[in-house]
Amino acid sequence: MIKSKLPQVSESIFSVMGKMAVDYNAINLSQGFPNFPSDPALIALVEKAMTDGFNQYAPMPGDLELRKEISSKTEKLHNFRYNPETEITLTAGATQAIFTILSATIKSEDEVIIFTPAYDCYAPTVKLFEGKVVPVQLYPPHFQVNWQEVENSITDKTKMIIINSPHNPTGMLFSKEDMLELQKLVLKHNLLLLSDEVYEHIIFDGEQHESAARYPELAARSFITASFGKTFHNTGWKMGYCVAPENLMNEFRKVHQFVVFCINHPMQKALATYLKDEDNYRHLPDFYQQKRDLFLNLMKGSKFKMIPAKGTYFQILDYSEISNESDIDFSKKLLTKHGVATIPTSVFNVGGEDFKQIRICFAKTDETLANAAEILKKISKENF
Repeated sequence: MIKSKLPQVSESIFSVMGKMAVDYNAINLSQGFPNFPSDPALIALVEKAMTDGFNQYAPMPGDLELRKEISSKTEKLHNFRYNPETEITLTAGATQAIFTILSATIKSEDEVIIFTPAYDCYAPTVKLFEGKVVPVQLYPPHFQVNWQEVENSITDKTKMIIINSPHNPTGMLFSKEDMLELQKLVLKHNLLLLSDEVYEHIIFDGEQHESAARYPELAARSFITASFGKTFHNTGWKMGYCVAPENLMNEFRKVHQFVVFCINHPMQKALATYLKDEDNYRHLPDFYQQKRDLFLNLMKGSKFKMIPAKGTYFQILDYSEISNESDIDFSKKLLTKHGVATIPTSVFNVGGEDFKQIRICFAKTDETLANAAEILKKISKENF
C-alpha cells in the first residue's frame, strides 16, 4: 500500500456531472467544451501534416514555426515579444503547463496565493509539491479582488500568485487597475506570477484582455499559459503553450522534458499555418458573445438571476429565488428531474462556500442552448 499524497482529492465534480448527464440523457451544459465541430480547414491541415510525414517526435520545446507564430501573435496583441527560441514551449494543454510550472518552482512550505472560486487543478498541484495554498475568496455578484486582502495574505514564505483572467467559473476580467496592483505586489515582495489566460480570445462588450504580457515588469516574473483547445474548439487535442522570460523558461523546460518531452507534431504543424490568418482568433469575441447573448435573451423572465459574463464561455446562474438547497443538491436535482446538467460553484470555493450559484457552459449549438433555456426558464420554487 502507498500513503496518498493527495488524500483529500476525490472524483471531480466534472466527472460526476458528466457521467450523470449521460446516464440521464440530459442536456449537458456542465463541462467546458463545445458541442460543435472544429474548423474543417484546421482538420485538413492536420491531415496534410500527417501525409507530409510529420509523425515522429517534434522538437522538445515545440515546432519552431509555431513558436514563431505564437511570438508574433503575442506581440501584435500585447506589444510584447517573446523569443521563440528560448521563451516559448508547447505543452499538452494548459493544465500540463500549469503542472510543470508548479513542479519547477514550488518547494516544501512555499506559499501560493490563489483566488477562489478557482480552477480545480491549482490547489492539488501546489499540495502535491508540498506547498501551502493560501486562498483569497472572491465574492458575488462581481467577484472583484480586494488587493489589501491579498497583501495581508503575503508572508515571507509566499512564492507565487496564481491568477486566471478571463476567469473560470465567474466570467469576470482582471482590469488594468487590477494588473497594476498585482504588478506592484509582485515587485514589492519578489514574487512569481502564474497567469492562466486560456480564455484570452473570449472577451465581450468591447473589453480588452489585460494579459500579464502587457506589463513588462510583471512579464519579467510571469509564466503565462494558453490553450489552443479552448481557442479553436478542440479541447480533446490537448494543445497549449507556456511563455515566460528565458530564466524562468529554462527551469520550465528542465521539467517539461521529463513530463512529456514533446507534444503532437502534426497538430503543431497545422496550427502554425492556421495562426497566420489572424481572423481565425480575432473573430472569437463576436462568435461567443452571440452565444452568450442568445442564452441570456432566451432566459429573460426566468427565476434565475444573471450578470452577463465579461469573458470565457461560462455563465453564472443564481438560483436563490428558486431553492435553498445546496448548489450540489440543486445541480443533481436539476439534472435528474429536469434534464439539464450544470456545475455547482461551491466546489471552486474555500471550504465549499455556497453562494447558491451554478455554472453553465454556453459553448454549445444554438439548438442546445434553446432547448436548455426552454427547460430552465420554466423552473420556479413551486415546481422545482
